[in-house]
Amino acid sequence: MNRPVINIDEAALKDRAHGASFAVKWGRLGPVLGLTCLGCAVHVVAPGMRAFPFHRHHVADELFFVVSGTGEYRFGKQTYPLRAGDVVAAPAGTEAHQIINTGTEELRYLGISTTGSVDIVDYPDSDKVGLAAGVKDADLSTATYVGMGRLTAADYWDGEPDDDQ
Repeated sequence: MNRPVINIDEAALKDRAHGASFAVKWGRLGPVLGLTCLGCAVHVVAPGMRAFPFHRHHVADELFFVVSGTGEYRFGKQTYPLRAGDVVAAPAGTEAHQIINTGTEELRYLGISTTGSVDIVDYPDSDKVGLAAGVKDADLSTATYVGMGRLTAADYWDGEPDDDQ
């Protein structure tokens, strides 16, 4: 941490995109400010785009603050209009969520979240589950375990050796 203050215009943004629907300029502020238990990132989303798939965290709480632009907040089966000044909640373990830029200008928002060493995230639209453990400073690249896939139901003992055999 060089100083305890940073302007969101000073955030180092990285492009992240996938296909024709997902694109965001994204920059983490939490580590720059020396935060280890609270995440904060700037998101800049072009018109018609979304930053991330529809998802639900089971451990991390998320809060979003719309700085500029307009959009839509998809929360479970509901959608809500978004505009500058809105504060948006995504409590852990409740409904899946997604922010979509439905406006004609860039949508800028801050994503603020609790951080920890473990999280489980499910993706209802694609029926995936993501798991991460051993995460340090909210940096997924530091995780000791990361898994992404689709689960097949199994009994606790399924596949384990049976001493009678």
